[in-house]
Amino acid sequence: IEASTGKVLYEKNSEEFLNPASVTKTMTMLLIMEALDRGEINYDTIITASERAAAMGGSQIWLKVGEQMSVKDLLKAIAIVSGNDAATAMAEKLGGSVEGFVDKMNARAKELGCKNTHFVNPTGLDAEGHGTCAKDLSLISRELIKHKEIREYTLSWMDNIRNGQSVLVNTNKLIKTYNGITGLKTGSTSQ
Repeated sequence: IEASTGKVLYEKNSEEFLNPASVTKTMTMLLIMEALDRGEINYDTIITASERAAAMGGSQIWLKVGEQMSVKDLLKAIAIVSGNDAATAMAEKLGGSVEGFVDKMNARAKELGCKNTHFVNPTGLDAEGHGTCAKDLSLISRELIKHKEIREYTLSWMDNIRNGQSVLVNTNKLIKTYNGITGLKTGSTSQ
């Protein structure tokens, strides 16, 4: 799609329900950006990693139980390396629990007009009934990209957290090879 107008430039199987894997995090990041807009959190808000967040598999930044990190660094981890632990920590903060956050994800998807989306988690890890379609993802992505500051994270090839002790390299290799890319997320699962 063309982001400012929503005009479809290319479409194929656009309503096919599929597991979006980590592209799920476009909705996770949208809810974070909207919470920032509302002042519920700010970039310096400190989040403490729970046992659940620290135990996440897949892409991660290896949060330890009780480790504290700013929203800014967690957002970097979600956008750049697709950190499932970072997404879970943010979900728990904003939703009171992962399940509470997932309810917010599904409600926001409905508000955006998504008709073929059902989220089960904020990460995109394989789960029964978790999925969306390209058409719905375009609605979510279009809303996220309105937050210009998200590009600071999604278009960053390399960054760091933990005072430079952990280097983040973007999972989106197109950033280095495709002129004009605007993001937002990559994702793949064994499915």
